[in-house]
Amino acid sequence: MAVLVTGGAGYIGSHMVWELLDDGEDVVVLDHLSTGYEWAVAPEAVLVEGDVADKDLLARLIGEHDIDAIIHFAGSVVVPESVADPLGYYENNTSKSRTLIESAVRGNVPHFIFSSTAAVYGGTGKEPVSEDMAKDPESPYGRSKLMTEWMLRDTAAAHPLTFTALRYFNVAGADPKARTGQSTPGATHLIKVACETALGKREKMSVFGTDYDTADGTCVRDFIHVSDLVAAHRLALKRLRSGADSIIANCGYGHGYSVLDVIDSVKRLSGVDFKVELAGRRPGDTAAIVANASLARAELGWQPNYDDLDTIVGHALAWETTLGRRNAFTPAPTAAMTV
Repeated sequence: MAVLVTGGAGYIGSHMVWELLDDGEDVVVLDHLSTGYEWAVAPEAVLVEGDVADKDLLARLIGEHDIDAIIHFAGSVVVPESVADPLGYYENNTSKSRTLIESAVRGNVPHFIFSSTAAVYGGTGKEPVSEDMAKDPESPYGRSKLMTEWMLRDTAAAHPLTFTALRYFNVAGADPKARTGQSTPGATHLIKVACETALGKREKMSVFGTDYDTADGTCVRDFIHVSDLVAAHRLALKRLRSGADSIIANCGYGHGYSVLDVIDSVKRLSGVDFKVELAGRRPGDTAAIVANASLARAELGWQPNYDDLDTIVGHALAWETTLGRRNAFTPAPTAAMTV
């Protein structure tokens, strides 16, 4: 048996591959390498370059490698970009996920784990949100992910497929062993952008919105270390294999940090007082969102190991230094960020 990881050459996917291999799993990666890197995939994994909407390729991979679980990361993730290109997001995140789910059913794959998002909730205020809270996504990105959750729920009701959808809050950091990290050129993740700026890869960075109803006026997010996140996926796979029912669960720490909190941490740990410009709000951003992750802790037995902002930032800075030595890309001097 093997696990098929879609988007396994990307940020979270490459961490997932290492997590599975460390746990003794056989892993097949399917990635079209548009934003991922071949070198980011652990050498023990089988890497296949291709699209998750290629039915023939999926059927071959499922059959040849005896796939018993699919962990689906492939997709587009930038909220403002989804507002500008909604049809692209519905194609890449929703339509292609439908094809992948259909291929799982046709290939008799019993388990499916889906990379969902806290963006399905929309603006929620400052209280931790639980899975039964009303879904009111404020962007095509959030809606595209929610639609895929619905497809999985309906498919599991009609076919012998069990699934887990994990709703991520704000993923950050890098592998503590520096084997992989966030490497996408022009990435929009807040901690990534701040680390790049601290290391001189960007001239400056922008803070989008300083008039939100938060303590310092900037957005508040629940930042979760990527290694804790992929550990939750590994535990979700074990749970499904044990015969458990499908669930949807939040993945976050239950407390948030503001944009300015993050910038302060990066400046302090890097020792660099880099340039920060204040700008207006962006479409699709919400003031604050923090997870209630008690379901993941109870059902998966998930116990985070890196619940500390400075730890997350420290690992991100270490990876950014490693990545700089690779000369993997030449970043733009400025860019937007996703928080």
